[in-house]
Amino acid sequence: MAVGCDLEVDVNGEETFMVDKKIISSYSGRLRKLFGKSTGSARNIKVIFNDFPGGAESFELFSRFCYNNGRIDTTPCNISLLHCAAQFMEMNNSVSGSQNLMEQTEKSLQEINDWTWSELLMIINQCQGLFPSVDSSPILEKCMDSIIGRISLYSESSPCLSTSSLDSSGIRVSCDSRSTESLKSSFSRATWWFEDLLVLSLDLVEMVIKSMVLQKFDNAIISKFLMYYQKSKFYTATLDEKRKLVETVIDMLYILDWNSVLCKSLFEILRVALSLNISKCSRNKLESMIGSQLDQAALDNLLIPSPHGMAHLYDINLVLRFLKAFLHDGKSQVTSMRLKKVARLMDLYMGEVAPDPCLKPSKFLALAVALPDSARDSYDEIYHATDIYLEVHSGLSEEEKMKIYCVLNCEKLSAEARNHLSQNKKFSSKSAVKALKSQQLKLKSLLQGTNNLKGNGGSPSSLGEMRSRGKTNEAGEQIVLYASKFELSDSEKLRAHLQGMQCRVMELEKVCRKMQTQITKIMKSRVSSHSNARSLPKLCS
Repeated sequence: MAVGCDLEVDVNGEETFMVDKKIISSYSGRLRKLFGKSTGSARNIKVIFNDFPGGAESFELFSRFCYNNGRIDTTPCNISLLHCAAQFMEMNNSVSGSQNLMEQTEKSLQEINDWTWSELLMIINQCQGLFPSVDSSPILEKCMDSIIGRISLYSESSPCLSTSSLDSSGIRVSCDSRSTESLKSSFSRATWWFEDLLVLSLDLVEMVIKSMVLQKFDNAIISKFLMYYQKSKFYTATLDEKRKLVETVIDMLYILDWNSVLCKSLFEILRVALSLNISKCSRNKLESMIGSQLDQAALDNLLIPSPHGMAHLYDINLVLRFLKAFLHDGKSQVTSMRLKKVARLMDLYMGEVAPDPCLKPSKFLALAVALPDSARDSYDEIYHATDIYLEVHSGLSEEEKMKIYCVLNCEKLSAEARNHLSQNKKFSSKSAVKALKSQQLKLKSLLQGTNNLKGNGGSPSSLGEMRSRGKTNEAGEQIVLYASKFELSDSEKLRAHLQGMQCRVMELEKVCRKMQTQITKIMKSRVSSHSNARSLPKLCS
C-alpha cells in the first residue's frame, strides 16, 4: 500500500480507491463529519458509498480536485459530474483561499452560451442519471433554458441557416443552398429538434413542455412533438412505462390550446390508452379534449369496441361522455354549425349500432335524445336507425316501443319517410297517424303559402285554377279531420285507410308545388311586362 493512502473507498461496488484521508477530508464536509464520529485509533479506514452520484468516474474527478490543491479544469463533459460530487461530498468551504468546487462549476455555467448543441444534450443526458441521487437542477435548469432558447431561435430564423451558425451550435440540420429546398419546408424548420430530444427522460420532457408553454411556443408544434415522442418511446417500454408515458402525454396536451391538437391524434392516444388502464384523471382529460372537437371526428373514430365484460358491440357510454363534453365545452363556443355536424355524426353512429342485438333500449334512446331538437333539420336518419333497431329487437315491450316512437319528430320527416312510416308494421298506428297529421299540417302551410302568392298576384287566371285551389283546400282539411277521428289500433283496416290517405296527401303536395311554380312564373312575367310597358313609348293605335 502506498504511503499516505490510509483510506479505502468503495464506490457503489464499481471500484475501490486508496486515498489520503487527510487530503480528501480537508475538502469534504461529509467525510469530516464521518471521521469526527469515528472512535478508535485505527489508521486504515474503509468507507463504502452505495449511492455516490456518477459512480467511480465522478469520485475520480473529485479525488483529482483534492490532490491538485482544489483546482480542476471544468468542461461540458465533466461539469455535471463535478457539480453533483461537490454537492454529495458537501464541498462548500474553500481551503487555503482556493475556490471550492461548487463555486468553480457555477462559474463555468456562465459560459453555457458558448457550448454546442451536442454538448448541451450530453450534459442533460448525464444529469438524467444523476437525478435519483442528487439534485442537479441548477445545471439542468440552465441547460434546458439554453436548449429551449436555441430551438426558438433556429425555428424562427430565416429559411436557410448559415453553415457557420449551424457548426458553432452543433445542430444536426442540413442546409441546401437552393432557396426552394432550404430546410425542405417550413414544417421541417419547426420540427428539426424532435429527434434530438428523444434522449430526454419523461420527467425532462414534462419540464421542457411546461417551459415552452410559458414562453408562448406554437402549441401545434408542441403537440406534434408529444405525439412523436410517445410513438418513438412506446414500443420499447415496459407496460408500466407505457402507462406513465401515455398519462404524461395526455397531461401535457391538456395544458395546450385544445384546438391545436389534431382530433385524429387524440383518438390514436385513446385507442392506446384503453388497453393500458390509465388513471381516471388522465382518462377524463382525454375525453374532454376529444369531446371539444367532436365535430371534427369521423364515424370510424367512434366505433370503439365495448370494454371487456360488456355485452354490446360498441362503447356507447364513451360516446355519450363525448357528447356531454361537447355540449359543456367551456373553451370554445358550440355554434349551430358545429352542433349540426355532431348531429349528422350521431345519426350515422346510431345507424351503425342499431343492428346490435345486445344494445339496450335505454342506450339507444340516450343516443337519440343526447342532442337538442334544434341540432337536426331532418329526422330521416333517426327514423331509419329506429326502423333497424325495432326490426332487430322485435321482443320489446309496448312501453319500450312507445318510448322509442316518441324520439321521432314527425314534423322533420321527409314525405318519403312519412310514407314509409305509415306503411311500417313495426310502428304503431298511433305513430302512423301522428306522421300523417304532421304531413297535413305541412300541406295546410303549403296551401296557405299558395293562396298568399295568388292573393298578392291578383285574382286567379282561370276558373280551373279556382277549382283546383278549392279542391286542394277541401281535401287537405278533410284528411286532417279523418285522421283525427280514427281510433288508434293496429288493425289492418286502419292501416289500409292510412296508406290510402298518405297516397292522396302526396298527390296533393305535388299539385301544390306545381301550382306554386306556375304562380311564380306568372308573377315574374307580369312584373317583366309591366317594366317593359313603362320603358317603351306609348304608340297610337
